[in-house]
Amino acid sequence: MKKGRHDKILEIIENNEIETQGELAELLRKSGFTVTQATVSRDIREMGLVKVAASGTKQKYQAAKPVNEEQNRFIRVLRDSVQSVDQAQNLLVIRTGSGMAMAAAAALDHLQLPEIVGCIAGDDTIMAAVRTVEETAVLMEKIRHMLGEV
Repeated sequence: MKKGRHDKILEIIENNEIETQGELAELLRKSGFTVTQATVSRDIREMGLVKVAASGTKQKYQAAKPVNEEQNRFIRVLRDSVQSVDQAQNLLVIRTGSGMAMAAAAALDHLQLPEIVGCIAGDDTIMAAVRTVEETAVLMEKIRHMLGEV
């Protein structure tokens, strides 16, 4: 039952711009699945769905791209060094352990996240410039997901 629901979720998000869990739950119900908001939230977390920029200022759910071994290495660097992530308009402020900012910024650069225009790293802080405020929120969610916080 769960596999069938997960398959349907993937089909729905591929064919629609789903911005909220409520929208996803409604389309699942219309497809014959009995779901609650909690079920949809758990499915999103289990499936590793991420929000990405969509048309205009909207966001939509998308299946995370498969991660290869090299990407895993850079994600491990982030997990080992990043302490917090915060948004300031279209800047992402990433705090790391002392002396770890350069390594974490290099890892971000190698991951080639499309939202990042560029990074500046100091000793324990990274400033990542992003084109829009909306994309900054999406990027912060992606990074928190990589860190295992979501």
